[in-house]
Amino acid sequence: MPSWNSRGLRGSTLEELINLTNDKYRVNKLALIQKIPTPIKPINIDKTNRHITLAYFEQKSTVDYIGTVQGIPVCFDAKECNTKTFPLQNIHEHQIKFMTEFEEQGGISFLLIYFSEPDVFYYLTFETLILFYERGLNGGRKSFRYDELDPYFQISTNNGVFVHYLELLNKDLERRESKKV
Repeated sequence: MPSWNSRGLRGSTLEELINLTNDKYRVNKLALIQKIPTPIKPINIDKTNRHITLAYFEQKSTVDYIGTVQGIPVCFDAKECNTKTFPLQNIHEHQIKFMTEFEEQGGISFLLIYFSEPDVFYYLTFETLILFYERGLNGGRKSFRYDELDPYFQISTNNGVFVHYLELLNKDLERRESKKV
């Protein structure tokens, strides 16, 4: 079993906080968001404990979460970073493709990032994600720094909601609307 600080458990605290947030949103009828499990194919199963001891990924996953917020389709991925620099290699090409196609269908895609170094949760808009991603593809930095991010999209804990991203989703929607005018 991986130790608490192993790569295998990285992000589990962030996901647990997001799951608690999503439960609160569901109970309050604000949103219905589901965690998407990564499909695996078990190879060995310990029959005594009924635990999978060896498995492989059946297919590439898309994003961590998908659902609807007040009738608006959303999808997002949760990422954790222990420095003030986020490597773009943590976002895979198939995830960018899925999020792009989701946006083309009228949905809203974004990342929720926890920067453990400054202890900050951040809502990264799809527009900003694509700017950083294309910069890396075109020979620029293959990462982005925390200080490059707009502080407007920093997430606060609010009313018992740990990762209150709906406020930032609303700000994202407002910016999108203002650019259409």
